[in-house]
Amino acid sequence: MVLPRSMRIKGHRCFDHLHRAGIRYQSPSMLLRVVKARNSLLKGHNQNFIEQNCRFAVAISSKVSKKAVIRNRLRRLLHNHLRLRFLGETHSCNIWALLSLKPTSLNKEPLKLLEECDQLLRNAGMLL
Repeated sequence: MVLPRSMRIKGHRCFDHLHRAGIRYQSPSMLLRVVKARNSLLKGHNQNFIEQNCRFAVAISSKVSKKAVIRNRLRRLLHNHLRLRFLGETHSCNIWALLSLKPTSLNKEPLKLLEECDQLLRNAGMLL
């Protein structure tokens, strides 16, 4: 199961904001960019009803694997992990995050990738 729509980042304006103003956290096989949300960039949404929750995007380049099946499997794994971590949040964090995998991530076990993801989220202050 993928992230609910309210937790996904969509639109080039949001990604531009993440790349320009995002703070980078790196590990050997992934990169996390975190930025304070600007809900005015969410095109097509009624600004009065936008939830103040965390939003995520997972980017996996073809440098990780040439096979889309493998990239999609990794993307679903990370989306599900983030959904389980943040869906039940009672507070509003109002943060956007972009998780990008590096080519070295293909050689790691899925459990190790998820542990590394949690460590990056802790470094960013998103997990306790």
